[in-house]
Amino acid sequence: MKVTVKANTNIALVKYWGKKDENLKIPLNNSISMTLDKLYTITTSDIFDNDHDQVIFNNKDASEISKNKIIKFVDLFRNEYKRKEKLIIKTENNFPTASGLASSASGFAALAKSINEVFELNLSDIELSKYARIGSGSACRSIYGGFVEWQKGNRDNGEDSYAIQLVKENYWDIRMMVVIIDDKQKDKSSTDGMKETVETSPFYPAWLDTIENDLNNVRQGILDKDLEKVGITMEHNCLKMHSTMFTTRPAIIYWKPATLAVINKVYELRKLGVECYFTIDAGPNVKILYDQNNSEKIKKEIMSVSDITNLIECKVGSSALII
Repeated sequence: MKVTVKANTNIALVKYWGKKDENLKIPLNNSISMTLDKLYTITTSDIFDNDHDQVIFNNKDASEISKNKIIKFVDLFRNEYKRKEKLIIKTENNFPTASGLASSASGFAALAKSINEVFELNLSDIELSKYARIGSGSACRSIYGGFVEWQKGNRDNGEDSYAIQLVKENYWDIRMMVVIIDDKQKDKSSTDGMKETVETSPFYPAWLDTIENDLNNVRQGILDKDLEKVGITMEHNCLKMHSTMFTTRPAIIYWKPATLAVINKVYELRKLGVECYFTIDAGPNVKILYDQNNSEKIKKEIMSVSDITNLIECKVGSSALII
């Protein structure tokens, strides 16, 4: 039984940075994200009549590291549901991998849903969200479309750590522009960066102390379709997260000169009355939240920045689906 699934990536408006449990990917704080329609992973899983799994990534045999990570994830399902079949898995991203664009989020969401279908497990979205989380924390949010909250939960086994949909994709017609500055794989993974930050940044306790207020503001801002409330909180949350990275030992600085240049452009646009707000994940690339009516003005100004390689304008994306 061959199954193909498309899952969109998501960008956190309120970030998660730091884990309570590294193996189970249980976060130290809740997070809220927006699913993006233009950035996605397509994964096909099929029963493989062989004594081993095969993994093809972006039309090539996957590296040993990637292959082992994917097979380990499939084994979660095989061990839990007593399945022995081997799989051939073909997965492809339509955007750069491991460059701060949340490729692992869409990747493991697509993989979880495809395994569920090919093994005919009939798992709920909440159960799929829990599994996707173990593959890559933020993948639990990409099971859903619209705006999504990942609840950190309280149990040590992670049973109450999963994502829920706050509103569907058609609730709020908002845009996010992905500004690609560097599409190369980053030197330090998010996993390593988080661990070092939690252990060494003197700012990290303040990050956790102020998260709840950010969550409340963004959650309410989404429900009210209040772009200013969501945007201002999102920006501040982003800068707080990167401040914990800057003060990690050794310092973690993902930004490039063009990253700061785009930030300054966003500030300039707001002074001119063009409402837009930025956020940045663990990488140099910037995402800008704005109303669709300002699209052309923002594109023109951002493209004037040196070293911008691409702009991708995204609407709010849908849930992971079988295609």
